[in-house]
Amino acid sequence: MNKSLFLANLLMAVAWAAVSGSFTGLNLVFGFVLATLTLYVIREQVAFRRYIARSWRITKLALTFFWELVKSSWRVFIMLINPKLDVQPGIIAMPLTVTKDYEITLLANMITLTPGTLSMDVSEDRKTLYIHCVDVPDPDETIREIKESFERQIMEAFR
Repeated sequence: MNKSLFLANLLMAVAWAAVSGSFTGLNLVFGFVLATLTLYVIREQVAFRRYIARSWRITKLALTFFWELVKSSWRVFIMLINPKLDVQPGIIAMPLTVTKDYEITLLANMITLTPGTLSMDVSEDRKTLYIHCVDVPDPDETIREIKESFERQIMEAFR
């Protein structure tokens, strides 16, 4: 993302809150939207299209994470209330497509924050992520799901 545009957007939102005299969350969000519209007006002078496209991809990644958080929380809840705890825990080695440190860190944190999974380690060559799963009946399917949701969207958002 064009960091200077994002910073300008944040500063204009804070300036809006200062001028209006209200630093509430809603007013800051309104100021951010107002600043975005202001940047749109001068879009020919700044790389506004790339900024909006990347912002949308980051928002999509966040929404995917929250959806996966809800789904996995539900799965863990169902496992816990089931009188017969029929789980197949395991450690899987997921080959990484992401290569940059911040991408690997973000992926590992998203996996760890999702109930039922825990990122354990990254190989020395940074090509494999080791993940502990509470229930992993099909390791290949679990790897495919992570790669198609989190990893793919991380690459789309930050490259």
